[in-house]
Amino acid sequence: MYSHATQIKVRYGETDKMGVVYHSHYIEYYEVARTECMRSLGFTYRAMEESGIILPVTKVESKYKDSLYYDDDIQVKATIQEMPGVKIKFYYDVIKDEKVVNEGFTELVFYDVNKKRPCKPPQLLLDSLKPYFSKN
Repeated sequence: MYSHATQIKVRYGETDKMGVVYHSHYIEYYEVARTECMRSLGFTYRAMEESGIILPVTKVESKYKDSLYYDDDIQVKATIQEMPGVKIKFYYDVIKDEKVVNEGFTELVFYDVNKKRPCKPPQLLLDSLKPYFSKN
């Protein structure tokens, strides 16, 4: 299993008329955490896209447990629980004051833009993740 936490400050524009973070912004928080999680492994979306592989989202789930407000400091933890194949799954905890206020999940598919079909993950990503999933 591999996890990486990203710090985010809630911006005013992410709140609604009631003063709470609008539900769709949690999906953006997931994206930030997912991107930074991959970057922490030495792997960037930019490099992957330049190699002809994109990573479209095929599934999103979000469970809201409490509210977030403007200027809150939050931590979004992205976790990869299993080695990716054609699909990669991320699990998220959005944390404020050490309390999980939201749980989420995304599933993405590695897609070769030249062949126009799903493909295996880049070897660099697999090599970066392997130590976290090796059995001792």
